[in-house]
Amino acid sequence: MDNSILSVILNPIRMRIIQALIKNKEMTVQQIAKELPQVPQATLYRHLNKLLKSNAIVVVKENKIRGTVEKTYGLEKDPYLSITKELDKHGKEEYLNLFYNYLMILLGDFERYISIETSDLAKDGVTFRSAAIYLSDEEYREFLGDLIKVFDKIRDNKPSPDRRLRKISTIVMPTVEED
Repeated sequence: MDNSILSVILNPIRMRIIQALIKNKEMTVQQIAKELPQVPQATLYRHLNKLLKSNAIVVVKENKIRGTVEKTYGLEKDPYLSITKELDKHGKEEYLNLFYNYLMILLGDFERYISIETSDLAKDGVTFRSAAIYLSDEEYREFLGDLIKVFDKIRDNKPSPDRRLRKISTIVMPTVEED
């Protein structure tokens, strides 16, 4: 599955490009570069090309500017449908691989943070926890809706001197109760 949409999006830089497009709907390379200032432009173009080839993103506009073409990128109309179809084709083993890769990305992010001499977990608000809660299907849908509303309130925040980029990751799954 080297060129599948799943293996392509499971990359920290490509995930951040997708997150930027989710937040902004349509962006040029310059706008994406501004959102990801630590990514060299050549690297950014390489990742955009991989996302295009996998159909995770599409070119939504092309503008001619002084003899060159500026492309505006957006997400495929329903990228989650493509991912679901891909997972359905490959079965549960691929779900496990996807989840493992996701965890490895999180572990790498945390390892990079913790290796910084000035990292201060309490001051930086670093936390991870697990909560087991009983919810009916209706309560669960309501909870997810509330969570989405909370994320929507801050999703469009732009970088500023008083803002720090923070990564919030969620994993939701039912627990298999043991006898």
